[in-house]
Amino acid sequence: MQLTSSKSIKAAVVTISDRSFKGERQDLSGPALCSALAEKAQVSHTRTVPDDMELIKNVLTELADAGEVDVIFTTGGTGFSPRDITPEATLAVIERSAAGITEAMRSASLLKTERAMLSRATAGIRGRTLIINLPGSPKAAVECLQVFLPVMAHAVEMLAGGDHS
Repeated sequence: MQLTSSKSIKAAVVTISDRSFKGERQDLSGPALCSALAEKAQVSHTRTVPDDMELIKNVLTELADAGEVDVIFTTGGTGFSPRDITPEATLAVIERSAAGITEAMRSASLLKTERAMLSRATAGIRGRTLIINLPGSPKAAVECLQVFLPVMAHAVEMLAGGDHS
């Protein structure tokens, strides 16, 4: 099974931010990710949710279980703040971990800032959907996304049952 075009990859972008959800701050990270994905995937779903464990789990589960997206990118909630619970919500819904993705992102980010070691982002698989946590800063989110993009099509092919070649 080989994907004929990167546009056949379907993605969702979920912004996790209390302030953006309440309209107190404009979401810049979600749109930045959508722009960065424009030539690589079709972003078919975007959502903004507050830093609430059950709401995050519900959105991730709903999007993954509907079978309409190959990859869900979250942005926000990966730091040390008491309200930063995106990794815990992600871990609660994934079936298999994909730690190498976030390890690679942190490694690349450490070349730019020592604060990268403070990221608690995680990644994993639910069904045939890959869920990847990205930072909440637009610049950092896009930089981390760029680390994953070269392998995204292969990851999606494998999740769809393709071989390892």
